[in-house]
Amino acid sequence: MSLKIEKKNEGTKDTVFLTGRLDTATAPELDTFAEKELINTQELVLDFAGLEYISSAGLRVILKMQKFMNVKGTMKLIHVSDIIQDVFDITGFADILSIE
Repeated sequence: MSLKIEKKNEGTKDTVFLTGRLDTATAPELDTFAEKELINTQELVLDFAGLEYISSAGLRVILKMQKFMNVKGTMKLIHVSDIIQDVFDITGFADILSIE
């Protein structure tokens, strides 16, 4: 399965909707998207409602996005499923990400 990335822009706030799997095959897509599409973003919301799976490669990209946003604004994750929340809890990512 692939990853679908959609962006909704509201001024300096961008909401990015992720659907599918964020894994070794698709993480580079999100990384490239973030580098190109989120240059002027000051408030980033990642909507995980459609995200089914995240691997360590996906975690790396999310961490990179968090570090990028720490410099210029805020980032939060919404609609995180129990399965993905478990991954964040086990890896310690729950302590460094803003999850609502």
